[in-house]
Amino acid sequence: MNKTDLFDLTGKVALVTGASRGIGESIARTLAAYGAHVIVSSRKIDTCEAVAASIRDNGGSAEAFACHIGEMDQIDAVWTHIEQAHGKLDILVNNAAANPYYGPIEDTDLGAFQKTIDVNIRGYFFMCARGAQLMKKAGGGAILNVASVNGVAPGHFQGIYSITKAAVISMTKSFAKELGAANVRVNALLPGLTDTKFASALTTNEAVKKMALAHIPMNRVADPDEMAGTVLYLVSGASSYTTGACVNVDGGYLTV
Repeated sequence: MNKTDLFDLTGKVALVTGASRGIGESIARTLAAYGAHVIVSSRKIDTCEAVAASIRDNGGSAEAFACHIGEMDQIDAVWTHIEQAHGKLDILVNNAAANPYYGPIEDTDLGAFQKTIDVNIRGYFFMCARGAQLMKKAGGGAILNVASVNGVAPGHFQGIYSITKAAVISMTKSFAKELGAANVRVNALLPGLTDTKFASALTTNEAVKKMALAHIPMNRVADPDEMAGTVLYLVSGASSYTTGACVNVDGGYLTV
């Protein structure tokens, strides 16, 4: 492989969940910029189509497909579509996540608990499983799970979310171990505090934000685009011997 080709994704088909905004949108745009055909997915088709249309307007290749990974029938639907429309999937980025509760862990209600589990664990697991099945048929592929630094160091008032992200880290390693011989690589991104709507409970509260920044050596919140380069590396030929890796992109948070 030529050095100039390390990040080339031309001819690759990629599915990015939670891609209508934030980190997922940045990942989708980056993969398209490097040549992949990107299936932009999230719960609402109109927001997916807006991102896909913007990618196409900028010379990229993209389509929209609505999928709520907390619903098993919708997971089945997206994989049926991919098999029928493309016959393969080279790259899967599991980015969609749920974090409906912010507060004392002992006060977590069953509804918030179940929703977080259904999306962040069950959804990720079966997306990985179905992706692996399709990738094995084609001789390989790359799966990238977006976990969180909270999976290593639980976030304050983010108990059940942190627990599910720890599960995603373990899940990544489990899939990587079993799928390595089939040339299906499975890695994880662990974002730190990032300026997204998803993290707005932390970034818009100045007192909470100040407390968080005190633990980040780079002393700032990340931009979503700062996550995409690591994902590009982990799903491209540049990381052809990398699997089971969980990469922190956190401004140094986990070093403190």
